[in-house]
Amino acid sequence: MQAFSSFSLSLNIPKYNTPGLHSKPLPRKLPWHQSAAERRRKSSTGAVQYLPAICPDILVREARPEDYWEVAETHCSSFFPDRGFPMDLVLRADRLVAMFAGFSIPAGCRKQCLVAIDERLTDENTFLNSTRHENVEVESKLHLNGERISGILTIDTVAEFLPRRGHLGLRRTGIAYISNVAVRQKRRRRGIAQRLVIEAEALACSWGCRSMALHCDVNNPAALALYQRQGFRCIKVPTGAKWPQPKAVPGSTYHFMMKLLSTHHC
Repeated sequence: MQAFSSFSLSLNIPKYNTPGLHSKPLPRKLPWHQSAAERRRKSSTGAVQYLPAICPDILVREARPEDYWEVAETHCSSFFPDRGFPMDLVLRADRLVAMFAGFSIPAGCRKQCLVAIDERLTDENTFLNSTRHENVEVESKLHLNGERISGILTIDTVAEFLPRRGHLGLRRTGIAYISNVAVRQKRRRRGIAQRLVIEAEALACSWGCRSMALHCDVNNPAALALYQRQGFRCIKVPTGAKWPQPKAVPGSTYHFMMKLLSTHHC
């Protein structure tokens, strides 16, 4: 694989003058060329879109119970595309049950699943499609046959996959961790993953986080390029260190990447 530049970064991250834990992102100056409509347009995370329109037909918001089946479908088809029946159904059902059971997180931590919704596929169209089946009510509520969700992303402050701090192994705080970034195969290369990452950054700022972190599969150069464009940098893992890594796909190797957040970003 082609070599990439990396640099070491101490995880004793200095504290920036970021907003409080429950405050809203600080406003930024608007570009002079931005139209009134663009200035008014906001995402469901509360972040004003100051960049040129990225996927204008996509709405990013927190996942709702009626989205859970599509979230499970998007997740499993992206990370386990080769699993056939019945294992594919088992994986989807397991993911669905986990979401309905709710996220189990330590006190003081936050976790949220963001979904990218294609607004061109209205609820009315989904309902008309579901009337071809017997159980209309269930399918319309869970969107079993819909494809409204184009992509998903999970962000949290649990620090499950971050190295512990000190000899006592204390959990790190102030770092938002991104995981489970997935886009439906036929909707890739449209900027949806970039839009999700931008929205996640806005959410991390609103939580008062000082930095963001993620793991990127070394065999996914497209994802690596995306994160680098968004300001993430590969962190060199110290020799012999046993830093935690995701275990979604056994045998996978990951780059550990981080991005510092400042008042300029938030």
